Amino acid sequence: MAEAALLQYPPVAGEAVRDGASSLIAALVLAGGLSRRMGRAKLLLDVRGRPVIRRTVEALLAHVADVVVVTGTEDAALRAALAELPVRFVNNPRPQDGQGSSIAVGVGALKPWTRAALVALGDQPSLPESVIPALLGAFARTGLPVVVPIYRGGVQGNPVLFGNEVFGELAALTGDLGGKPVVQARPERVARVPLDLPMPADIDTPEDYARLHVE
Repeated sequence: MAEAALLQYPPVAGEAVRDGASSLIAALVLAGGLSRRMGRAKLLLDVRGRPVIRRTVEALLAHVADVVVVTGTEDAALRAALAELPVRFVNNPRPQDGQGSSIAVGVGALKPWTRAALVALGDQPSLPESVIPALLGAFARTGLPVVVPIYRGGVQGNPVLFGNEVFGELAALTGDLGGKPVVQARPERVARVPLDLPMPADIDTPEDYARLHVE
Protein backbone atom coordinates (compact mmCIF):
# COMPACT_ATOMS: atom_id res chain seq x y z
CA MET A 1 0.00 0.00 0.00
CA ALA A 2 1.33 3.39 -0.92
CA GLU A 3 2.42 5.85 1.76
CA ALA A 4 -0.13 8.41 0.55
CA ALA A 5 -2.93 5.96 1.21
CA LEU A 6 -1.64 5.21 4.70
CA LEU A 7 -1.62 8.86 5.62
CA GLN A 8 -5.36 9.02 5.00
CA TYR A 9 -6.08 6.74 7.95
CA PRO A 10 -7.39 8.56 11.06
CA PRO A 11 -5.47 8.33 14.36
CA VAL A 12 -5.85 4.90 15.92
CA ALA A 13 -4.49 3.09 18.97
CA GLY A 14 -0.92 4.18 19.59
CA GLU A 15 -1.23 7.64 18.04
CA ALA A 16 -2.29 10.56 20.21
CA VAL A 17 -2.52 14.20 19.26
CA ARG A 18 -1.26 16.69 21.86
CA ASP A 19 -1.24 20.44 21.25
CA GLY A 20 -1.56 19.85 17.54
CA ALA A 21 1.45 17.51 17.38
CA SER A 22 1.30 13.78 16.80
CA SER A 23 2.98 11.35 19.20
CA LEU A 24 3.03 8.09 17.31
CA ILE A 25 3.81 4.56 18.48
CA ALA A 26 5.08 2.40 15.63
CA ALA A 27 6.12 -1.21 15.21
CA LEU A 28 9.11 -2.51 13.30
CA VAL A 29 8.51 -6.09 12.21
CA LEU A 30 11.76 -7.90 11.46
CA ALA A 31 11.05 -10.09 8.44
CA GLY A 32 14.40 -10.13 6.71
CA GLY A 33 15.84 -13.34 8.15
CA LEU A 34 17.30 -15.98 5.88
CA SER A 35 15.47 -18.96 7.50
CA ARG A 36 18.64 -21.05 7.39
CA ARG A 37 17.57 -23.52 10.08
CA MET A 38 14.07 -23.91 8.66
CA GLY A 39 15.32 -24.54 5.13
CA ARG A 40 12.44 -22.59 3.57
CA ALA A 41 10.77 -19.21 3.99
CA LYS A 42 9.35 -19.63 7.50
CA LEU A 43 7.33 -16.41 7.55
CA LEU A 44 5.26 -17.64 4.61
CA LEU A 45 4.34 -20.95 6.24
CA ASP A 46 0.66 -21.54 6.92
CA VAL A 47 -0.68 -21.45 10.48
CA ARG A 48 -4.36 -22.27 10.65
CA GLY A 49 -5.12 -20.73 7.29
CA ARG A 50 -2.88 -17.65 7.35
CA PRO A 51 0.85 -17.07 6.83
CA VAL A 52 2.98 -16.70 9.95
CA ILE A 53 3.87 -13.10 9.07
CA ARG A 54 0.24 -12.10 8.58
CA ARG A 55 -0.76 -13.44 12.00
CA THR A 56 2.13 -11.53 13.59
CA VAL A 57 1.31 -8.25 11.87
CA GLU A 58 -2.45 -8.43 12.43
CA ALA A 59 -1.85 -8.75 16.17
CA LEU A 60 0.37 -5.65 16.18
CA LEU A 61 -2.09 -3.52 14.21
CA ALA A 62 -4.49 -3.54 17.15
CA HIS A 63 -1.99 -1.63 19.30
CA VAL A 64 0.09 0.72 17.13
CA ALA A 65 -0.58 3.39 14.54
CA ASP A 66 2.20 2.59 12.05
CA VAL A 67 3.67 -0.78 11.10
CA VAL A 68 6.88 -1.00 9.11
CA VAL A 69 7.81 -4.47 7.84
CA VAL A 70 11.53 -4.88 7.17
CA THR A 71 11.98 -7.46 4.44
CA GLY A 72 14.98 -9.20 2.92
CA THR A 73 15.26 -11.66 0.07
CA GLU A 74 11.55 -12.63 0.26
CA ASP A 75 10.35 -9.05 -0.27
CA ALA A 76 7.78 -9.71 -3.03
CA ALA A 77 6.30 -12.78 -1.33
CA LEU A 78 5.97 -10.98 2.01
CA ARG A 79 4.21 -8.05 0.37
CA ALA A 80 1.76 -10.51 -1.18
CA ALA A 81 1.23 -12.28 2.16
CA LEU A 82 0.35 -8.93 3.78
CA ALA A 83 -1.82 -7.65 0.93
CA GLU A 84 -4.54 -5.15 1.91
CA LEU A 85 -3.17 -4.58 5.43
CA PRO A 86 -2.30 -0.94 6.31
CA VAL A 87 1.44 -1.50 6.62
CA ARG A 88 4.55 -0.05 5.02
CA PHE A 89 7.57 -1.93 3.72
CA VAL A 90 11.29 -1.27 3.61
CA ASN A 91 13.84 -3.70 2.22
CA ASN A 92 17.13 -4.51 3.89
CA PRO A 93 19.52 -4.93 0.96
CA ARG A 94 21.97 -6.89 3.13
CA PRO A 95 19.95 -9.17 5.43
CA GLN A 96 23.03 -11.37 5.78
CA ASP A 97 24.49 -8.62 7.97
CA GLY A 98 22.17 -9.73 10.76
CA GLN A 99 19.11 -8.66 12.70
CA GLY A 100 20.79 -5.45 13.82
CA SER A 101 21.04 -4.28 10.23
CA SER A 102 17.30 -4.81 9.75
CA ILE A 103 16.55 -2.74 12.85
CA ALA A 104 18.77 0.03 11.48
CA VAL A 105 17.00 -0.02 8.13
CA GLY A 106 13.60 -0.01 9.82
CA VAL A 107 14.42 2.95 12.06
CA GLY A 108 15.39 4.90 8.98
CA ALA A 109 11.88 4.38 7.59
CA LEU A 110 10.00 5.64 10.66
CA LYS A 111 7.97 8.81 10.40
CA PRO A 112 9.79 11.85 11.86
CA TRP A 113 7.23 12.32 14.64
CA THR A 114 7.41 8.74 15.90
CA ARG A 115 7.61 8.73 19.70
CA ALA A 116 8.52 5.07 20.15
CA ALA A 117 8.88 1.88 18.14
CA LEU A 118 8.08 -1.65 19.16
CA VAL A 119 10.67 -3.99 17.63
CA ALA A 120 8.92 -7.30 16.99
CA LEU A 121 9.98 -10.58 15.44
CA GLY A 122 8.09 -11.64 12.34
CA ASP A 123 8.13 -15.27 13.46
CA GLN A 124 6.22 -14.84 16.74
CA PRO A 125 2.61 -15.31 15.60
CA SER A 126 1.40 -16.46 19.03
CA LEU A 127 2.38 -13.46 21.17
CA PRO A 128 -0.11 -13.25 24.10
CA GLU A 129 -2.54 -10.35 23.77
CA SER A 130 -1.52 -8.83 27.12
CA VAL A 131 2.16 -8.31 26.28
CA ILE A 132 2.02 -5.20 24.11
CA PRO A 133 -0.42 -3.27 26.36
CA ALA A 134 1.85 -4.05 29.32
CA LEU A 135 4.88 -2.61 27.50
CA LEU A 136 2.99 0.47 26.34
CA GLY A 137 1.68 1.05 29.84
CA ALA A 138 5.16 0.84 31.36
CA PHE A 139 6.48 3.28 28.75
CA ALA A 140 3.74 5.77 29.58
CA ARG A 141 4.27 5.42 33.36
CA THR A 142 8.05 5.48 33.53
CA GLY A 143 9.10 7.61 30.58
CA LEU A 144 12.13 5.35 30.20
CA PRO A 145 13.37 4.94 26.61
CA VAL A 146 13.73 1.14 26.67
CA VAL A 147 10.99 -1.25 27.85
CA VAL A 148 11.58 -5.00 27.88
CA PRO A 149 9.30 -7.90 28.83
CA ILE A 150 10.53 -10.34 31.46
CA TYR A 151 8.81 -13.68 31.04
CA ARG A 152 8.35 -16.49 33.54
CA GLY A 153 11.64 -17.60 35.05
CA GLY A 154 13.20 -14.16 34.61
CA VAL A 155 13.75 -14.60 30.88
CA GLN A 156 14.09 -11.36 28.91
CA GLY A 157 12.41 -11.58 25.52
CA ASN A 158 10.61 -9.82 22.70
CA PRO A 159 9.10 -7.54 21.60
CA VAL A 160 11.06 -4.55 22.97
CA LEU A 161 9.84 -0.95 22.99
CA PHE A 162 12.37 1.81 22.20
CA GLY A 163 11.74 5.52 22.62
CA ASN A 164 12.98 7.97 20.03
CA GLU A 165 15.78 9.04 22.38
CA VAL A 166 17.64 5.88 21.35
CA PHE A 167 16.72 5.79 17.65
CA GLY A 168 20.22 7.03 16.77
CA GLU A 169 21.72 4.04 18.57
CA LEU A 170 19.36 1.65 16.83
CA ALA A 171 20.26 3.17 13.46
CA ALA A 172 23.91 2.26 14.07
CA LEU A 173 23.27 -1.43 14.80
CA THR A 174 24.80 -4.30 12.85
CA GLY A 175 25.31 -8.00 13.49
CA ASP A 176 23.14 -10.75 14.94
CA LEU A 177 22.48 -9.38 18.44
CA GLY A 178 19.44 -7.35 17.40
CA GLY A 179 18.70 -4.52 19.83
CA LYS A 180 20.59 -6.09 22.78
CA PRO A 181 23.52 -3.65 22.61
CA VAL A 182 21.12 -0.75 23.14
CA VAL A 183 19.25 -2.54 25.94
CA GLN A 184 22.49 -3.43 27.73
CA ALA A 185 24.32 -0.13 27.24
CA ARG A 186 22.71 1.69 30.19
CA PRO A 187 20.63 -0.46 32.57
CA GLU A 188 19.28 2.58 34.42
CA ARG A 189 17.24 3.65 31.40
CA VAL A 190 15.51 0.26 30.99
CA ALA A 191 12.03 -0.53 32.35
CA ARG A 192 11.63 -4.25 32.96
CA VAL A 193 8.06 -5.51 32.83
CA PRO A 194 7.48 -8.83 34.65
CA LEU A 195 4.91 -11.05 32.97
CA ASP A 196 3.53 -14.28 34.38
CA LEU A 197 3.76 -15.89 30.97
CA PRO A 198 6.12 -18.33 29.28
CA MET A 199 8.46 -16.95 26.64
CA PRO A 200 6.43 -16.79 23.39
CA ALA A 201 7.64 -19.33 20.87
CA ASP A 202 9.31 -18.25 17.67
CA ILE A 203 9.77 -20.42 14.60
CA ASP A 204 13.33 -21.32 13.67
CA THR A 205 13.17 -25.04 12.85
CA PRO A 206 10.70 -27.57 11.40
CA GLU A 207 10.20 -28.82 14.97
CA ASP A 208 9.18 -25.32 16.11
CA TYR A 209 6.67 -25.15 13.28
CA ALA A 210 5.23 -28.56 14.17
CA ARG A 211 4.79 -27.50 17.82
CA LEU A 212 2.91 -24.38 16.75
CA HIS A 213 0.18 -26.53 15.24
CA VAL A 214 -0.52 -28.33 18.52
CA GLU A 215 -0.52 -25.30 20.85
